[in-house]
Amino acid sequence: MPTILPPFTFGEALETTKIHSVAGVLDSGAGLVGVRPFRSPHHTISDAGLIGGGVLPRPGEVSLAHNGVLFLDELPEFPRNVPEVMRQPLGDGTVCIARAAMSLTFPARFMLATAMNSCPCGFHNDRTRGCHCTPPMIQLYISKISGPLMDRIDIHIDVPAVNYQEMRSTGVPEGSAQIRERVIRARQTQLQRFVGSRQRICCNPQMSSGQIRRPL
Repeated sequence: MPTILPPFTFGEALETTKIHSVAGVLDSGAGLVGVRPFRSPHHTISDAGLIGGGVLPRPGEVSLAHNGVLFLDELPEFPRNVPEVMRQPLGDGTVCIARAAMSLTFPARFMLATAMNSCPCGFHNDRTRGCHCTPPMIQLYISKISGPLMDRIDIHIDVPAVNYQEMRSTGVPEGSAQIRERVIRARQTQLQRFVGSRQRICCNPQMSSGQIRRPL
């Protein structure tokens, strides 16, 4: 995912650098952050660690992934309440942390990518090995992720296991550099669409409902 995203604009690099500086994760003596962040927290992370918080509120993983990618591996293994706190920043692109003494708002516009097994044993729909999970077990496993959160994930892909013949194939797959060129062209097209608008819009999630309905 990070290898196909377009380079930072100066504004994005500045925003990301500010967040990493506030969080204390910016390398000493470093200038602007030059690579889009890729954050992959462990499933034992707390909701405060993911969304941000503390007595003196600090940015969480959703803000550290601003302008980059937040990857949650083994999504059902996270405590149910932890991923749920992402619902608001996924919609608004910001996180507001309120404390008695202060209220702070951090940017949190990131691309969410998650991964999970299809069942507790991991072999449901596998082409080579049989699954021993019962339908209630599979349903209970999937139900660990709420419907509203699943609705905020636009693309769902079933990835089957790669067999030996596919792994030793001599075919040359499309490289990340080629995909990245297409992504850059798509974003340039989007920028040209909204030339003259107050907001710099380079991808679909930044569009308002009115802009989506308006014919081109």
